[in-house]
Amino acid sequence: MEGPDVNMQSIERDHRGDIVGRWTDLDYVLMRDGPSAGPGFEPGEDTKSVLMDVMHVLVLGAGGLGCELLKDLALSGFKKIDVIDMDTIDLSNLNRQFLFRPHDIGKPKAIIAAERVMERVEGVTVTPHYCRIEDKDDDWFQQFHIIIMGLDSLEARSYMNAVACSFLRFEADGTPDQSTIKPLIDGGTEGWKGHARVILPGVTPCFHCTMWLFPPQTTYPLCTLAETPRIAAHCIEYAHLIQWGNERPNEEFDADDPEHMKWIYENAMRRAEAFGIEGVTLHHTMGVVKNIIPAIPSTNAIIAGQCALEALKMATMCAKGMDNFMMYNGSDGVYTHTVAYEKDPDCPMCSPGVAMELPKESTLSDVIDAIVKKFEDTVALPSISTSNGTNLYMRGVLEEATRDNLPRKMSELLGEEHGGGEKLDGLIIVNDKKLKGPLRVRLSLA
Repeated sequence: MEGPDVNMQSIERDHRGDIVGRWTDLDYVLMRDGPSAGPGFEPGEDTKSVLMDVMHVLVLGAGGLGCELLKDLALSGFKKIDVIDMDTIDLSNLNRQFLFRPHDIGKPKAIIAAERVMERVEGVTVTPHYCRIEDKDDDWFQQFHIIIMGLDSLEARSYMNAVACSFLRFEADGTPDQSTIKPLIDGGTEGWKGHARVILPGVTPCFHCTMWLFPPQTTYPLCTLAETPRIAAHCIEYAHLIQWGNERPNEEFDADDPEHMKWIYENAMRRAEAFGIEGVTLHHTMGVVKNIIPAIPSTNAIIAGQCALEALKMATMCAKGMDNFMMYNGSDGVYTHTVAYEKDPDCPMCSPGVAMELPKESTLSDVIDAIVKKFEDTVALPSISTSNGTNLYMRGVLEEATRDNLPRKMSELLGEEHGGGEKLDGLIIVNDKKLKGPLRVRLSLA
């Protein structure tokens, strides 16, 4: 039996091509003022047009959180969305990543998620990118007005935070240039727990400012792994941390390589059998190696909803934004709490300058050595310039022209305009191939 004959031409549509009345609920928020409106909010058609026709949003990750984010954003009026994810769909994803079906297994998450959202939500354009976020250059990220992170990796979040902070520029008085702020919204879930946060580099704490929020990953003593394994995780970590290096010493382990993960699983299984230990599965192997905590669909939905709401507020100023971190716990009932964390004034990513004090007789060479020692994880071969653009020491083609500055005193190089008397202060700019952007150092010579 055929369904009823619906004359699509008879459906009344507005100037955007949307069915009249489709966005009624959104109009209640955007077309009228209210006591909860954010600063500068102007209700009306122009604000709605900015949301639907101008705002360009990037979603990082198309997993459990990413699927929910894409759906929420599309249904909240965002019509220009990009999504990036390097993974393919696995059978274990289907219980919570609702955009995927059994026949999608093995296909790229980003591509299938984009297709499903566009099938279900008329008028939205979701552009997929099946690659790593590191494969995109910094200029590519500049095109987006808001970036929302639905990532399960601290490394990936730190990388994206560094990219956003690298766009940040400061005025002469140390305040951030508002036009250079790239807003980030970060969502994360672990079982029944989750968080949502707003990151405005230079204004709110960046991801690097609050790395202490994340507990250290579970580790096991190497002697236990090598001599007295008792649980499946011990066998898996033995294959991962010890056996791989012994048997494949010239290969760097890649947790996202299926062949590498299969090798770990098979060797962990053999070790478990030798010690009479049960519980080694491919899924458990992936969980231990990647430090994955099982995801709960309801937690993903709640956190994604909060992130999408913050994006809507950020795009339209229809309400005041969150300040600046929300935690959720659904283990025993439902508990949420909002915390206003503070910026780290010496954060190397988002501060106007990291404080460093050295003796007044220090040379440029001494300063470079001190910088490399202080920032050993991010600085190896720095180039140094002043805040007004004068090159003090540069690597590469300018090295010969600036080499003579190395034995000179910094007090002489900075000049008397930076201060005088017993203490001299100056701002220097550090660049290094390992840095995503310039590192600002507030140098104090006393």
